Amino acid sequence: MYKCSLFAQFGWFTLGKNYWFYFRCLVFDLMRMDEGKEEDKIRRAFKEKDWAEIKSADSWVIFKVISEFVEGFEKLAKIGPCVSIFGSARTRSDHHNFQKAEAIAAKLVRHGYGVITGGGPGIMEAGNKGAHSEKGKSVGLNIVLPFEQFNNIYIDPDKLLTFDYFFVRKVMFTKYSQGFIVLPGGFGTMDELFEALTLIQTKKIGRFPIVLVGKAYWEGLIEWIKTTMLESNANINKEDLDLFVLVDSADDAVAAIDDFYNKYLLSPNY
Repeated sequence: MYKCSLFAQFGWFTLGKNYWFYFRCLVFDLMRMDEGKEEDKIRRAFKEKDWAEIKSADSWVIFKVISEFVEGFEKLAKIGPCVSIFGSARTRSDHHNFQKAEAIAAKLVRHGYGVITGGGPGIMEAGNKGAHSEKGKSVGLNIVLPFEQFNNIYIDPDKLLTFDYFFVRKVMFTKYSQGFIVLPGGFGTMDELFEALTLIQTKKIGRFPIVLVGKAYWEGLIEWIKTTMLESNANINKEDLDLFVLVDSADDAVAAIDDFYNKYLLSPNY
């Protein structure tokens, strides 16, 4: 039976030989605190607010959002042609996807592009590391999260931005990128990928190349898009499948970017 909170009932003095049990209780306490915070967020979402609360809170949010847009526009306006690299923050440095992302970034710099990433660890770090190794522009668009995210050391100091709002950060990716290269990742990677596909599909932004890297990872998703979204339900057009390409190697990923701009002029997305 659960008998904590640890500090309230026992204190550090009485841990004795049962320290492992008490340590587990402490961890459980912390987990329950996190769960309580999540429950509070849900309850607050349904709580009615008076006009003063709404006006005060929303006004400050607006100012914060505007400040993030202004800082982003000012810092990124002169970075020149860049390609964004996406992928999991959890990818270890000894993983082949990390090494592939690093090679892609280095090759992009040699082909005249800067590199933009989400600024964190994993694939993002690999992208910045590859750009840094070739003395190219290495941009990091970091995000404040309760876990995982911290900026890596390979970002140019004057090209590191930290955001509170995902939607502002995603505007910066699409506005200042001449292409997306997407390696295996989780929900965040999927969010960035499908937002770009949606904006291009609906012609809200000009088309740019979207390159998926890793056939073993992406083929299942692409097959589902073809068979379920397109053939079974007609929720997209056949031409929408041309909005991205699938490759396996670093050379092919960069070649896909080059091939696109052999046909189209390099131009701003907005």
